[in-house]
Amino acid sequence: MDERWTPRPTAEHNMSGASCPRPARGGMPEEAVDVVVILAIAIACTIGGASGGAAGLAMAILFALASVIAIVYLRFDPHITHTANGFALIRTRRMRDGSLARVFRQGGVYQSATYLDGRRFEPVFAYQRAFDIVFDLEGQKFERTGRGVVDVLALGGGGYAWPKHALMSHDNLHMDVVEIDEAVTRAARRWFFVDELEVRAGDRLHIITADGRAYLEGERDAGRYDAIVNDTFSGHEPVLALATVEAARAVRSLLAPGGLYVANVVSHEGGTELTFLRDTAATLRQVFARVWIVPATDEQFDGEDNYLVIASDEPYAVVGSIPFDEEFLGTPMTDAA
Repeated sequence: MDERWTPRPTAEHNMSGASCPRPARGGMPEEAVDVVVILAIAIACTIGGASGGAAGLAMAILFALASVIAIVYLRFDPHITHTANGFALIRTRRMRDGSLARVFRQGGVYQSATYLDGRRFEPVFAYQRAFDIVFDLEGQKFERTGRGVVDVLALGGGGYAWPKHALMSHDNLHMDVVEIDEAVTRAARRWFFVDELEVRAGDRLHIITADGRAYLEGERDAGRYDAIVNDTFSGHEPVLALATVEAARAVRSLLAPGGLYVANVVSHEGGTELTFLRDTAATLRQVFARVWIVPATDEQFDGEDNYLVIASDEPYAVVGSIPFDEEFLGTPMTDAA
């Protein structure tokens, strides 16, 4: 394996945005929460001192506990929602730049996030911003095929972070988003501004509740998509049904000439275990003429490393891709394995 794989890249954050047309709920400002904390402690002490004895102490403890619960709600604005993969926590957290973001956490990992200010259509995670590589390559695609990136398929909706950004940044873009879990889409509409996206994008957005593999194999309009983006996980595990040679062939059949396939792959063991990345690259090499790997790790959110594995039949110049040789490739994955 090439030693150039060792460094963990540092993400650059896109902080552009516009004015927010409606108020965003992001929890109470921390200064106000601090005031509430002080008042709660003071009131608890007053109750305990005024009542005296064990009963007064018990009342003070109960009041303090109730205050803590209220403070947690005010600060983090938490919500529990049930999905096909179990319960998920949606809460607000403060970013390094002081802004607020709402995160969707399930299976011990962050599944999606959204800013709560004018950047609510900008992706929070580095790998989601990195999906814009399909637009970075649009000029090369147009030169080779006479067509840019107009029709896109996104496998996996989640919080719809990249679909929001892509559709609001490219007025001519049409996107189909396949999300298997209707409960996830409902949560995205309620807490991640997808309801607003549907209004603003109109018929340029088509949300499909379906299994991703079934959609790929059931869609008969061959060559309809200029790019297909795969961001599907079951908790912290990738969806293996979309990672095999057979799935890659179904993807390729739906891509227009020069079309791009981009898959998000996550490392294991703190970034040291890259078996799935190597196997993914080997799998796509069985189907596509060209495969590239681009790092897309976000240092702001501790955890594993993200990589985009990009495949096409055209020899594009992919900026930021990491060279690899045949020795790096793992084992192609198949349905039978």
